[in-house]
Amino acid sequence: ARYRVERNPPALTELRLPRSLLAGFPVCPKVSAEFAAPQHCLFRWFREQRPAGGGDAAGEAWVEAAAERVFTPPNALVGLRLKLRCTPGDGEQRFGPAREVESSGPVEAGPGACTFDARHLYTKKVCGHGSVRAVSYNILADTYAQTEFSRTVLYPYCAPYALEIDYRQNLLKKELAGYNADLICLQEVDKSVFVDSLAPALDAFGLEGLFRIKEKQHEGLATFYRRDKFSLLSQHDIAFSEALLSEPLHKELCQELAKYPLVQEKVLQRSSVLQVSVLQSTTDPSRKLCVANTHLYWHPKGGNIRLIQIAVATSHIKHVACDLYPNIPVVFCGDFNSTPSSGTYSFISSGGIAEDHEDWVSNGEEEKCSMSLSHPFKLLSACGEPAYTNYVGGFHGCLDYIFIDKNALEVEQVIPLPSHEEVTTHQALPSVSHPSDHIALICDLKWK
Repeated sequence: ARYRVERNPPALTELRLPRSLLAGFPVCPKVSAEFAAPQHCLFRWFREQRPAGGGDAAGEAWVEAAAERVFTPPNALVGLRLKLRCTPGDGEQRFGPAREVESSGPVEAGPGACTFDARHLYTKKVCGHGSVRAVSYNILADTYAQTEFSRTVLYPYCAPYALEIDYRQNLLKKELAGYNADLICLQEVDKSVFVDSLAPALDAFGLEGLFRIKEKQHEGLATFYRRDKFSLLSQHDIAFSEALLSEPLHKELCQELAKYPLVQEKVLQRSSVLQVSVLQSTTDPSRKLCVANTHLYWHPKGGNIRLIQIAVATSHIKHVACDLYPNIPVVFCGDFNSTPSSGTYSFISSGGIAEDHEDWVSNGEEEKCSMSLSHPFKLLSACGEPAYTNYVGGFHGCLDYIFIDKNALEVEQVIPLPSHEEVTTHQALPSVSHPSDHIALICDLKWK
């Protein structure tokens, strides 16, 4: 007898559907496989058959609905469950045994118009090879959205179901996929959200993701880049407090800070991190980009702490973009928790800060610290200074920016932010039509 023996056949190790399915929103399965790659797998989606005669005894009859990796259920499927059959495959046309998974609940009606629908009209296609579409977005970590404090004090105006992780992930995946971005820098990303939701979803849309957690919290930063436009050359992530103490680069700043023990202690207690990735263009290898992403300390009186953090950040970026890779352009995204009138913003855009700036005494005289800081970059806020990028019940202001190297890059277009009417339809953010308390910044950049 002759046997056909397959060595290391493609096999699925995990196939999962999200818990919450909304009509009009992409359903991105989580697929993990051995000796196979999601882009070579075969996907077949089925929907339940509606019971004849309107009774509710649904038989196990399934009707094929689509054959694609990401399926967006239409309104006609509201009330019906979905089933996915996936056959693992590799690039050599070998296929392994198929697996099936059924959704835990039916497709539900979506929220109607969302704050990002109008913005998607500007981002229907991926921009050309000479341009880069960048997004910066604080997506509101589940860790903070699901507390009693959030529900009763921070976001009392938001329907409780709209604060739930599965619901918000539906909105977020649709929003991010529709921007067709080349670079996405996210803040407040829960580790589980990155692994189970965002990385698999954005992978299906051609983006590779990198994650850096904050040690004390269960959330961190994520940077995604479009695979067919960029490859990753190197990563240079740091935690500010650790870098200050251990890297010779920050020795002077560390000595200066030691003169102010109260402030030093506060800076070293923070778990803020900086993500730095060096990317290379796949079509023009001479074009490299240093992409930095951060989320600075949040406290309203923490201006002095943020100044120290941003000084560490810019020295570290200088080390990467001037010493390791001489003269590569910088794109620096993040939630800087700093308005345009702050010392941090002024330091980033002017290249220096005076010793007598009022932010050095942001937490009163006893925590005063002052030093003159500088950095060598010529940075410009690509999206300008919007009226606000964060809009909650008790506060609104501009805290998020995409800073670019104005010697090497220029702004081709800025995607308009949602109108004030859209933001306040449900009083403030987050809401049933917007997944975060921040608004994404999006712009198209091109090399000079």
